[in-house]
Parts: sequence; C-alpha cells; structure tokens
Amino acid sequence: MLSLDIARETCERHHPGLLKALDALPMPEREASGSPVVDIFKEHGGAGLLVPRAYGGIGADALDAVRVTRALGAYSPSLAAGATMHNFTVAMLFALADRVVPPTPEQKQVLARIAPEGMLLASGWAEGRTQQDILSPAVTAEAVADGFVVNGSKKPCSLSRSMDLLTASVTVPDADGRTSLAVLLIPADSAGISVHPFWDSPVLAAAQSDEVRLHDVHVPEHLVIRGTADDPSRLDDLQEATFVWFELLITSAYVGAASALTESVMKRERGTVTDRAALGIQLEAAVGLTEGTARALRDGVTGEESVAAALTARFAIQKSLATVSEQAVELLGGIAFIKSPEIAYLSSALHPLAFHPPGRTSSSPHLVEYFNGGPLRI
Repeated sequence: MLSLDIARETCERHHPGLLKALDALPMPEREASGSPVVDIFKEHGGAGLLVPRAYGGIGADALDAVRVTRALGAYSPSLAAGATMHNFTVAMLFALADRVVPPTPEQKQVLARIAPEGMLLASGWAEGRTQQDILSPAVTAEAVADGFVVNGSKKPCSLSRSMDLLTASVTVPDADGRTSLAVLLIPADSAGISVHPFWDSPVLAAAQSDEVRLHDVHVPEHLVIRGTADDPSRLDDLQEATFVWFELLITSAYVGAASALTESVMKRERGTVTDRAALGIQLEAAVGLTEGTARALRDGVTGEESVAAALTARFAIQKSLATVSEQAVELLGGIAFIKSPEIAYLSSALHPLAFHPPGRTSSSPHLVEYFNGGPLRI
C-alpha cells in the first residue's frame, strides 16, 4: 500500500533497521508479554524521535511522528502504544524547555541524556482512564523542605518495566494558595518505586502496561518543573499542545494496525475490486485525518482549534476502524482467520483506541459547545 510504504520509509529514515528487526520476529512473539520489541526500539534510536537536534535527537515534526507511529503499529501495535507514551511525554518536556523560562541546569542535564542514552519515559498521568483528561494527576505529592514526597499508583503504566524516567503531574499550591500543575521527573530507580503485574489481556501485552506504585518517593526540587512568578501559567499553556500530541500519536498507532489488516486484503486480492476500494477508502480517510491534523500542528495551529481537530480526528477514526476491521476480516475469509492468528490479533488490537482518555461520551457536550461557537473545555 502506497501510504503505508511512505510511513515505512519515514520510519526507516529516522530509525534505520527498526522495522526489519521487528519483522524478523513472528507477530505472536512480538506482541507477547516479555517481548523484546521495546529493547529493539531503544537499540534503533526510538527514544530520540521527538528530541530536538540541539539535545542530540532527531527532531522529527508532527507529520513524520504520526507516520513513524503508524509504521510501528503495522508491525507491533504494542510497541506503537508504548512509543506513544514516551513520545508525547518527550514532546511536552521539550516544549517546556523551549519556553522563556529555561529548565534548571539539573533538568537540562536530564533532558540532554534522553536521546544519546536511549532513555525511555513513562507517564504517571491518566492513561487508561477513559473519562479523564490525559493530563489529570494520578499520584499525590506532599511538599517537603527540599522537594516533594510522592505516593500513589499508576495502572496501567506503559513501559513500566523498561522506563528510565517516570514523569508525573501533580497539583501544587502557590504563595497565594491557588493550585497549579507541576511536572515531576522521577528516576525509575528511585527508592519506593515498584512494578506489579496488572495487564492480563494478551492484546497489547508487549506495551508493558503494568502497575507502578510509588511509596514515599522523594523528588528533589531541582527535578520539579513548575510555573514561576514571572510565568505562572507556563505549564497550563502547554497542556493543550501535549493533549494534541497524545491524541494524534495514539490514534496513529491503531491506524497502523488497521493498515496491516487492509494491506493483507490488498495483497491477497480478496473480494471484488469494489470491495477492496471501499476498504481502502475507509482506511485512507483515517490516514488523511491524522496526517492532515499533524500538518496543521506542524504549520502552527494551536490552542482550542488544534485540540478540536485532534479530537475530531480521533473519534471519527475510532468509529471508522471498527468498519475497517469488520470489512477486512470478512474479505480475508474464514480459512485465513483460522490459519492466521495475526488476523484475529490485529482485529482485536483496534478496539483499545476507545479506552484511551478522553471518552467520547464525556467529550461530546464540550465538542458540541465548541462546534456552536463556545469555548472548548476538556
């Protein structure tokens, strides 16, 4: 398929040899718990995709990022989901570093290690809680003299067993008693962090989405990113951009899995030409929505407009992928379904898109208000 080939070429340009290494493993092995796909991702420079070149990374733009994620999803939906959690977190951290208020020297040292050392970042935010904002705090933090003591648990937490750094959002009071968002950079080997089994489904098992528990984890002040007196809203202003990155990348991961199913139909010439065209139209519409939104983000669309575009694309694609799955499995036929476990797996792997926050039901009144000219509140 032409558009999938373009995605593969983009991935190969940024991560030479990654897709070949993934393809060398049978899909059941790629997608199983204990799979080496995250290690393969690290070995091929996966951690640096959205790290700016000034920090030793690739510095990919939004369009390349969604294409790389789609290519990964076609080979390993688990890896694409895990890579999304790393990449959207990286996008947020470097957006912060690019603001007027620079990171502290200690924070800058951490950021400068991500790409060269292949550090993987896990997110201690609201992933997996469908009716919540992805940026909702999932842990609590108590202020102490030299930073915070953090408690709580994150489940599921993708990349839980391979993470080098856990990022967590917390609400903290300012001098006037108001609360604002802060981001904590927590080394994964910090005392008090433990990982426990959580993910029981065989679908997306290789994303390492287990439970991370934090018990009295100390985070020093120099690893806390917060607003300042001169710029108290610098975190709040970036929530929208971070939200858009998450929605775009996670949607692209599932478009990748749907692309693999569709490509199987095309290669095997299943059904009539009209059947195959209808299937291709459904898929390419999803590709066009994700890539179009990525181009808008790359070209400077921000704020509510970018959030509305990302959510519109995500929910439209979420619905269309169900149709792609149904049509592709039907066209491939019963014998293919029986003899090729990959078909059943890829079809099942499309459903979790609906489980990522925010939920369609909780978002609907806010989108309707926006469509009618009001503000967008998510």
